[in-house]
Amino acid sequence: MVVMDELNTHFLYPAALFASKLPHRVSTILGSCVAVCLFDPVLKIGGINHFMLPFWNGQGLASPKYGNIAIERLLEKMLTLGSQKKNLTAKVFGGGEVIETNISQFHIGERNIQIAIEMLDELRIPVVAKSLGGKLGRKIEYNTGTGEVKQKYIERSITLK
Repeated sequence: MVVMDELNTHFLYPAALFASKLPHRVSTILGSCVAVCLFDPVLKIGGINHFMLPFWNGQGLASPKYGNIAIERLLEKMLTLGSQKKNLTAKVFGGGEVIETNISQFHIGERNIQIAIEMLDELRIPVVAKSLGGKLGRKIEYNTGTGEVKQKYIERSITLK
């Protein structure tokens, strides 16, 4: 078994995805964004995305910035690496309403959660773990070789001037 500290590491930025046959420790930080971690327990490979908005509206680039594109692309990548859809499981994280401004009226975190859960259900990929919503951000570390995810909540901080 590979220990997390011995793995290759990768930081996943928003609007990106990562999957590899080689085990990696992939970390990312989530607020209203959502990350879907797919794992194939047969091949022991995993992949993860980090999307910012729920839907691509059909204009401009079909980027993994959008949940519907990010989930499709991650699934395609896992299939390219040899996974069979019937073997995949998912873990879903994020979607917090972490910013208290006028933008929170759009409920982006909530809508990101909804698209992730609905698409995984339609694809018949079971969600085996999730940590969603709330008012705090999250830092997650995903071991693509074991499917293990470690999560830490990120407390809000304020700067006084």
